[in-house]
Amino acid sequence: MEIIPDEIYVNITLREYQKRGENKKDIETIKNTFLENCRAIGLPDSVISIFSFTGYNNYYSFKKRKKDPDMQSSITYQVKFKSSELMDKLVEKLDDEATQNFIIVNTSHSKMTEFRRQLKIKAVQAAKDKGIYLTEAVSERLGEAITIIEPDESKNNLYFANRLVSNNAYSQTNLSFRDSSGNENEPGQQIDFKKIRLRYEVSVVFGLK
Repeated sequence: MEIIPDEIYVNITLREYQKRGENKKDIETIKNTFLENCRAIGLPDSVISIFSFTGYNNYYSFKKRKKDPDMQSSITYQVKFKSSELMDKLVEKLDDEATQNFIIVNTSHSKMTEFRRQLKIKAVQAAKDKGIYLTEAVSERLGEAITIIEPDESKNNLYFANRLVSNNAYSQTNLSFRDSSGNENEPGQQIDFKKIRLRYEVSVVFGLK
């Protein structure tokens, strides 16, 4: 089964900055502006989490800042988007100077458990269909199922999730991505996500009549 992802995980790194002749834009102001922009496009707080943080609340960074007052604090948020359209809306609102990276780290689907169940049912039905025509070839009849065995999914590559990673930093007003095949999309183009491919197997033993 191939499905279009509806869970797109993006890491966004924000950092303090100071323009010539202006006061430093501190991390608290940058954080608050970023969260306000997320809410403005309809992203609830539940899809936003802190991935990493260096700054006033970090003891090591606090000591370094005492020695180097110009040290810039940074924070990385992980945001779960439902679509690339929402990503585009947030990109338009980002502070170009503060945003250091905008990296797609993973894609998934909210109904993965349901899809897994559907595929396993289809796999058992396919096993029965195959059993019928194979037994007919030797003039036998397919009996009841004796065992149904699911392979250990932790040891088998039965689920292939699409992973998209970009090594390109968000820079000024341009944002570029590399898809999983290594092709770079031009800035401003709609981002297309490769479909997630799911595959499950079962082993069924039938009796013969």
